[in-house]
Amino acid sequence: MQYIPKPPAANLEEISEHLRIIEEKISSNELINWAITLKDDSKMIGTIGYYHIKPEHYRAEIGYMLLPGYQGKGYVTEAINLVVDYGFSAMELHSIEALIDPENIASARVLEKCGFIKEGHFKENEFYDGKFIDTVIYSKLNR
Repeated sequence: MQYIPKPPAANLEEISEHLRIIEEKISSNELINWAITLKDDSKMIGTIGYYHIKPEHYRAEIGYMLLPGYQGKGYVTEAINLVVDYGFSAMELHSIEALIDPENIASARVLEKCGFIKEGHFKENEFYDGKFIDTVIYSKLNR
């Protein structure tokens, strides 16, 4: 959650409400969310999915999180490539975007490694935790 501009859940009620909203959005085809696991272990080490799916524009936003102990080992790169392939083939997306914190250098590197191009850097376009923050947008076209 270090680079995600929203506070982590403070209690079980907030977690339950968050999961309820996710289930509701999955049911209405507004998002898709998968668990990231190791091939030989079903323990969830992260999440990845499509958020803000815009079928009328053949576009969706990809997002992902990974537990700190599993970062830097190629798991997110592998997951992104699989989810992008799914988006382009099964969902027939034309473009996929990713919005990141400009300080999240590791995420920028992973996106670039997966063929995403930096399209823009929005200055102070969001307000979080009492201050304005920047957002960087990456995207990949189905070519």
